Amino acid sequence: MIIDLSVPLSDRTPVYPGDPEVKIRPWAFIERDGYYMNSLKLGEHSGTHVDAPAHFIPRGETIDEMPLEKFIGQAFVIDVRSGDGKVKLEEIPDSGYYGRIALFLTDGRELSPEVALFLVAEGVKAVGTDAMSIGDSTVHTILLSEEVPIFENLRNLELLLGRDFQFIGIPLKIVGGSGSPVRAIAILPEEESSME
Repeated sequence: MIIDLSVPLSDRTPVYPGDPEVKIRPWAFIERDGYYMNSLKLGEHSGTHVDAPAHFIPRGETIDEMPLEKFIGQAFVIDVRSGDGKVKLEEIPDSGYYGRIALFLTDGRELSPEVALFLVAEGVKAVGTDAMSIGDSTVHTILLSEEVPIFENLRNLELLLGRDFQFIGIPLKIVGGSGSPVRAIAILPEEESSME
């Protein structure tokens, strides 16, 4: 089973305050031009997207320079919706991160710097959130300085609670990009899918 973890891109897609709005306009019509195509105007961090180190780290890797392996891996969801303020260490599991992708179901909460430092120390492969931002500039810098990709604006994470799954969130190959929109998905094991 495949679960879509991405928000739709349209003129109504919310963006981080100050970021460019998403604009999708018809460019060609079948009746007039013989084919259909739209023109897109959007920021690199529109909708469901991934941050590259260059987003916060001077001379950090840009999105086109990052290995594709960084955007694929075994993942799990951590539910921190019941807490207040920034996510604290005592709210998350104390092990099981090494080489895996940790996705946070937050209802808009951000990670604390302490949690970001812990995730890096534990060898997390990538981090994601349903929030518009994983955290403040300190949190971004901690993760991205260690080349840990950050996925933001994920959806449907509640459907994955208590499950292990394959996460895929491949970015566009934007030369010099600080990040990219992604079509993020979760692939559940066949035996789990057959039990639905």
